[in-house]
Amino acid sequence: MTVYMVDRDLPGVTLDALGAAQAKAIATAEEYQRNGRDVRYIRSTFVPGESHCMCLFEAASAKDVTDLNDEAGIPYTRVTEALDLTP
Repeated sequence: MTVYMVDRDLPGVTLDALGAAQAKAIATAEEYQRNGRDVRYIRSTFVPGESHCMCLFEAASAKDVTDLNDEAGIPYTRVTEALDLTP
């Protein structure tokens, strides 16, 4: 499967709201998997000084990732293919 990065600009977001959004993304991905859509949340990185968050998902298509974030109600600016180079 392909890895996709979701870029988010989240001005004024609190750590509690960020944690809630992450939990919602994970729960929605798990729901998708139960319903036969192969989407997996990998991780997020937040840059507090820029209120910018990057989330990685593994999925069959960018549409699956876009649909997941729309359904979860988590704002994003773009979804793009990425390479996860974690050793």
